[in-house]
Amino acid sequence: MPTGTIFNIQKYSIHDGPGIRTTVFLKGCPLACWWCHNPESLALTTEVVFFKNKCIGCGDCVQSCPNKALTVTELGLIKAGEKCSVCEACTDICPTGAMEQVGRPMTVAEVMKEIEKDRVFYDESGGGVTFSGGEALMQPDFLDSLLTACKASGLHTALDTSGYAAWPSIARIKDKVDLFLYDLKHMDDGKHKMYTGVSNQLILENLTKLAASHSKIWIRVPVIPGINDDGENIKAMGAFLSALHLSEVFLLPYHNIAADKYRRLGKTYRLDGLQSLSNKQMDEFSQVLAPFGIKAKIGG
Repeated sequence: MPTGTIFNIQKYSIHDGPGIRTTVFLKGCPLACWWCHNPESLALTTEVVFFKNKCIGCGDCVQSCPNKALTVTELGLIKAGEKCSVCEACTDICPTGAMEQVGRPMTVAEVMKEIEKDRVFYDESGGGVTFSGGEALMQPDFLDSLLTACKASGLHTALDTSGYAAWPSIARIKDKVDLFLYDLKHMDDGKHKMYTGVSNQLILENLTKLAASHSKIWIRVPVIPGINDDGENIKAMGAFLSALHLSEVFLLPYHNIAADKYRRLGKTYRLDGLQSLSNKQMDEFSQVLAPFGIKAKIGG
């Protein structure tokens, strides 16, 4: 069976489908959303993150780095990202855990071993396993094998996806997925390209095909102030979903709790300082969808 790259296995998850779930996060994503709360998921390869508050300035990592990618300065530890080969020498030697590897190769059997540990919670709550990312469809063979193993074990499966993948990749696994958590970012193609880096055409085409052949789809919309919370976009989304007879929509309030992750990775967070919408504003968003037969839920 194929090996994949996992960056987190989250136990006791209650926001990624029904019941108590285990969410398996796969690395790699074809989108680059400005508000992405898992920037460590974007690259398919493993990465090293730096926790500045844990660093004691001992310099052990600098001495261990074969590529001379690390330097201790008056401002603290500086990493030249282009020189880093993710050899893990710094993570192995760091005495405080300030250098940490994100992403590790795992076999299907290793992932399933972790999943099976919480079967009692799935059985009692009507939960199961959710595959997320990043974009899990970036590792199609690994995802297919995981889903096959889950179905063989009688586990409920969910896939959290952006829908940005070749249709054959979705078609091959859709009958092994009990629930799709399908993300919609923006209905305007130009704005979608601006804020995510890709067109929404493939995403909308795939959702149309999926809705015609799969009975269980939850639409999830991250509501980003000033980006996709305008009336025109909301109405366009409502009309599109109504035509597909999709009425289960979850509105996800924006939050900026991932800002520190970007700093640890040496990346820039493009929405730094942006404030979340109030509960009243989120409710107003949901009311615009109501005439289309959509009773949107906030959160989850």
